[in-house]
Amino acid sequence: MEKNHSLPRITSNVKTKVDDMAELESKIQSRIIKRLEAEGYYVVKLILTNKPGIPDLLCLKNGKALFIEVKRPKEKPRPLQEYRMNELRNLGFECEVRRE
Repeated sequence: MEKNHSLPRITSNVKTKVDDMAELESKIQSRIIKRLEAEGYYVVKLILTNKPGIPDLLCLKNGKALFIEVKRPKEKPRPLQEYRMNELRNLGFECEVRRE
């Protein structure tokens, strides 16, 4: 018979700082989506598009579109995100950054 010489699996309940930051933004985003839907918006989360830097949420209501970039408190949009929001504004769409 062969003996199993594998090492015991070590697990940790400690979250990394990156995990905490990602979780926080996703929770903020979930609250924003729920609030907007309660206000009658049809909200689409934009995950993978052909336009890097596009805002996180597309919110539709009464024939108009609102784009929202979600950020953690004290965080600012990256330059490419600012560029995309300005492109959308120049096309006549409303864009904003929300942190809560």
